[in-house]
Amino acid sequence: MKKILFVSSEAVPYVKTGGLADVVGSLPKYFDKKEYDVRVVIPKYACMDRSFLPNLKFLCHFYVNLNWRRQYVGIFTSQYDGVTYYFVDNEFYFAGDKPYNNIYEDVEKFAFFSKAVLEALPVIDFAPDVIHCNDWQTGLLPVFLKTVYGSDNFYAGIKTVFTIHNMKFQGRWKIKEVADVTGLPEHIFNSGELEFYGEANYLKGGIVYADEITTVSPTYADEICTPEGGEGLDGLMLERRRHLRGIVNGIDYDVFNPMKDTYLDKHFSVRELSGKVVNKRQLQEKYGLAVDKDVMLIGIVSRLTKQKGFDLVAYVMEEMLSTMNVQFIVQGTGEQQYEEMFNYFHGRYPQKLGVYIGYSEENAHEIYAGCDAFLMPSLFEPCGLSQLMSMRYGTLPIVRETGGLKDTVVPYNEYENTGDGFSFANYNAHDMLHVIKYALDVFENHKDRWQEMMQRAMRHDFSWKASAKEYEKLYDMLLGN
Repeated sequence: MKKILFVSSEAVPYVKTGGLADVVGSLPKYFDKKEYDVRVVIPKYACMDRSFLPNLKFLCHFYVNLNWRRQYVGIFTSQYDGVTYYFVDNEFYFAGDKPYNNIYEDVEKFAFFSKAVLEALPVIDFAPDVIHCNDWQTGLLPVFLKTVYGSDNFYAGIKTVFTIHNMKFQGRWKIKEVADVTGLPEHIFNSGELEFYGEANYLKGGIVYADEITTVSPTYADEICTPEGGEGLDGLMLERRRHLRGIVNGIDYDVFNPMKDTYLDKHFSVRELSGKVVNKRQLQEKYGLAVDKDVMLIGIVSRLTKQKGFDLVAYVMEEMLSTMNVQFIVQGTGEQQYEEMFNYFHGRYPQKLGVYIGYSEENAHEIYAGCDAFLMPSLFEPCGLSQLMSMRYGTLPIVRETGGLKDTVVPYNEYENTGDGFSFANYNAHDMLHVIKYALDVFENHKDRWQEMMQRAMRHDFSWKASAKEYEKLYDMLLGN
């Protein structure tokens, strides 16, 4: 039995700020349970979903030295979907109404978390063969493992995998303060290890010290090795290229299933699509849009940031709403300028644009199920999950060809009648507009082709099963099996 420990700053259903939580909360249950004992450890935040607290069982407590600081560590455990979860408790570090705060607080918090996880292992009697770290918050764990604990027999054989979910977020802070917090030896704060333009960089630490590195799509693995996508670390990524691979994320097909989705009043399937029409009508009614099955309804569920391409949307929104037979429903929060932009256009075109500033799981499922198309014009997108979710419900994605969007959406080819969505290559508002108009033409004038695309999209297997197999191969390779 191979023992794997996932270490992450968040995981559904306990706490979520983004796609990382979906990955860590879904992937572990898809491994072959006869061969892999996969467990997960996350912080026990004060802000985590409180409905799960009664199920948490206290295991033990101990103290960990964080350089000159001596800090309490409590360990709780629970089972969810057949997976064992551990929770690292410390009210000083994990208080507050959100998981992440100021970077200067977070670098100490996650240094503590990484060290607490390592010191918990002999106490809870779990000796993993592989520790699978995720994003900068766990970047110091491979560093601690090889520098502080490397001579200890308990830790000697442990391998590490480090997954980069988004290269942009690196956990950078002043070297002097990070050295003081971590107690790591001074000599590793150099340009070949933890130093990055005069600062300490947690993500870089994970990349340098991990045995193998993954990211969340093959195209993104290529992109982060370039100056355009590497966020200053492209040289390092090229150095470690033979230890880097891209594995596309999946989605939980138990949760995202049009045949039994608990958030939908009317279910549907690839063979019986009539329920989708009902969901569309209900969606139009809910958001005060003109009820019309023949108008193309485009959904957006996203963080409202420039990374997600909303500067392109802002540039042509007036034109789309004033001249095209389309409607939009937008859900998300983010940069003020985009929240205000959507609210402004909602005021001008209330029957063509529905807006929900915030996040609701119910609303998201209704949008995936009830829309005709789904817009993701991202500047960069390591993997993306929303396009996979929309395809599961026969809602055709319109995406920019970057990262995981390029790997998962096959653009419509009218000559061969292939594809399951629409795409454009250049980061340009009018290129995006052109492909939306093209999608609208297919929707209005080639209904049979559109339905065939819907069915192709719904038949895809983007479940975690395929991804889990790839990770199993990686672990087996690491362990010499």
